[in-house]
Amino acid sequence: MDLDNEFVGKTIILGNKTYELDKLSPEERFRVQHEAMHEKHKGHDAMHMEMVLVLLISLVVCQFLLLFWRKYHLRSYQFFTLIGMWLIPFGLSIRFFYIRFIIIWCFFTIITVYVTRRATRQPIEPNTPRLVYKWFLLIYKISYGLAISGYFLVMMTFFGINTLLLISPQTALDFGILIMFYGIYYGVLGRDMAESCTDRMASKIGYYSETGLPKRALESNTCAVCANPILVQNNEEALIEQTFKLQCGHTLFPNPWEKPHVLYGNLLHWVRYLVAWQPLILIVVQGINYLLGLE
Repeated sequence: MDLDNEFVGKTIILGNKTYELDKLSPEERFRVQHEAMHEKHKGHDAMHMEMVLVLLISLVVCQFLLLFWRKYHLRSYQFFTLIGMWLIPFGLSIRFFYIRFIIIWCFFTIITVYVTRRATRQPIEPNTPRLVYKWFLLIYKISYGLAISGYFLVMMTFFGINTLLLISPQTALDFGILIMFYGIYYGVLGRDMAESCTDRMASKIGYYSETGLPKRALESNTCAVCANPILVQNNEEALIEQTFKLQCGHTLFPNPWEKPHVLYGNLLHWVRYLVAWQPLILIVVQGINYLLGLE
């Protein structure tokens, strides 16, 4: 905003003196305007320092509490983190009217809720494990492709390759960050839901138990996903797909979520924290600032 245009025709009182800006020279007008701005924001520096201090202390305390929660109550932490990751971005999208995200979120949620309901229903239908596997594997492939594509698009923009395609840097950078966010967000959300569904199915089928020994044992020629015979010749029920054979003799499908790298695992924790808990921490900080009269 142009200060000259803002204060023309006004009278400014500084201390015991009154200044009519129309009667001042440009140099004197600038000096009076400058002093008026300082007087208006007098004491704000200390307030801003207090707000920054509240923010830093809140971040440290909340981070400590979250680490403590995750260490001693992992399941409840994972449950509420998943709920936060699912609902908070949707709420923000409604608040700021992000139509694209709302449509994609609703599509993903409807199908995932249906698949999850199938996985938790008892008794489990014979084709349910395969449905769960295919849906979350599809989500993994799409999200992985989006994240990698977005990353390369951002890097190409930094190197100026977008100019060869006559695309403005801002447009290329915005699009790259957008699809990278979609890939990472739905990749993490799909991975967590896949783990939750497979644990529930394994427990209901009998291959897994939280409190004791499993009720059933998996035979070496049986698929761990659908319990059909696998790699059996001359059999209409045979399942021929790319598989991994374990040292114990069991044959399994490749699991894209199995044993992530340490750095990748830390990235997933950071994404969960950023999406699920960071907005809540900022709300807490705003509440503290309001109670202290800093806002």
